[in-house]
Amino acid sequence: MDREQLKSNLKSSKHWLRLVFMLIFAAILQLASIAMWMLVIAQFLFSLFTGEDNINLRKFGNSLSAYIFHTLKFLSYNSEEKPFPFSDWPVIKESLET
Repeated sequence: MDREQLKSNLKSSKHWLRLVFMLIFAAILQLASIAMWMLVIAQFLFSLFTGEDNINLRKFGNSLSAYIFHTLKFLSYNSEEKPFPFSDWPVIKESLET
């Protein structure tokens, strides 16, 4: 890489804007992680007291884990698509009824 290319990259607003989005999504990822732990604890307590898991918590946990995955893909440059709220919330198509 030559000096001119480096200067061009450093002045490019595209890279700096992505950094801003990456910082925002890194913070959101921390909140999503906390929400996932709360969901894990709630699901455990639900199954402890009722003897079975809660299907609604399971479905939300499935979509939240997909959101976390999409966020990690964006942060690691494996995707240019920004996660929710800049795209739709992940919809899981597989059945979780079993």
